[in-house]
Amino acid sequence: MNSNTPAPASPRRFPWIYVPTLYFAQGLPYVLVNSVSVIMFKKMGVPNTLIGLTSLLYLPWVVKPLWGPTVDIFWTKRSWLVTVQIVMAVQFALVAAVLNLPEFFTVSLMVFIFLAFTSATHDIAVDGFYMLALNEDQQAFFVGIRSTCYRLAMIFGNGALVVLAGYLETRFANILLSWVIVMLTTAVLFLLLFIFHSFYLPRPPADTSSTRNKPTAGTSFLEAFKTYFQQPRIAPILAFIVLYRLGEAMLVKMAPAFLVDPKEAGGLALSTRTYGYVYGTVGVLNLVVGGIAGGWLVAKFGLRKCIWPMAIALNAPDLVYVYLAYSEPALPLVYVLVALEQFGYGLGFAAFMVFLMYTAKEPFKTSHYAISTGFMALGMMLPGLASGYLQSALGYQHFFILVCLLTLPGMAAIFFIPLNEE
Repeated sequence: MNSNTPAPASPRRFPWIYVPTLYFAQGLPYVLVNSVSVIMFKKMGVPNTLIGLTSLLYLPWVVKPLWGPTVDIFWTKRSWLVTVQIVMAVQFALVAAVLNLPEFFTVSLMVFIFLAFTSATHDIAVDGFYMLALNEDQQAFFVGIRSTCYRLAMIFGNGALVVLAGYLETRFANILLSWVIVMLTTAVLFLLLFIFHSFYLPRPPADTSSTRNKPTAGTSFLEAFKTYFQQPRIAPILAFIVLYRLGEAMLVKMAPAFLVDPKEAGGLALSTRTYGYVYGTVGVLNLVVGGIAGGWLVAKFGLRKCIWPMAIALNAPDLVYVYLAYSEPALPLVYVLVALEQFGYGLGFAAFMVFLMYTAKEPFKTSHYAISTGFMALGMMLPGLASGYLQSALGYQHFFILVCLLTLPGMAAIFFIPLNEE
């Protein structure tokens, strides 16, 4: 080939195709490891004292910033994510294989722990790839799309796959077989995702390992953390990340209990089926619409102009639950108010995710974003742990007032964070 002949152009890859599949692949293992596994163990006769041990499976997502720099330093983000997808396919098949063992709980729990670390690594690689394959306007625009597809994966896992297990259990009168088939189905799905992404994902020029630009891998690893915490105004940034959803972290844990608790306990006494329609269908739909709208608005007007309106949209609708707790309105109004609160949450969360992207700086964007999301997880986990105790002590009415008051510190932090959008 003549050296002057231009290289053939690489085929065009469309974010509208690969962003949804990437974030569906990100959400599915999370819900299977942390939620569906509990249902499976319960159906297979595991006692609650042992099922409680599955709380260990949340740990990788909290501590994933510790190995985020490794994903930056070695290999490309594209290579990381497709590789761990085939690894997860093998791990889900392995779960299916060990369910028939006498000590299936212990062995499968160990497999799930390894799967959780693999999935958390996949999260880091996918988020890093997203920031390298898309420009900043596209990142802001697609933040709602990616959140939607992540939540669709949650619905698919908790809904379709659990329904499939129930159908198979009835069809074959065999609980073990039903869950073996579900896990094998998931393994095949990840095999297909691996094949598709290996073929279709673009190869961004910026997607290189940090070792190409740094003197040593060890230096790069330490530098990733050092550069993150040396950012200007890092203390207000961390305060904002941890506090922005402080009220929502309390609310999200107790709202479902409030909706189904009996009237004498201060709840609305919705049936399980009605709760599914109100919170799991209408609520989730409005959450998705709010997320998409939020991404579009930030892409169009910029974070600086959107952060305050969206922070208010996130927090002000928490007053809905104060009203619901005091007035106990008719069901149609419950639909409307829950939909309003979820739509506002979708808007406010979109702005938050865009801000987290702005905290990720070159050449360690993946590591920085993983550190930010680790603090985000901490900001949801710790208040959530306290929410049940506080609700029991205060009752729903006073608890929801406290939730509204707890939205103020995160909003106050906005005055101090950098919003240069660079």
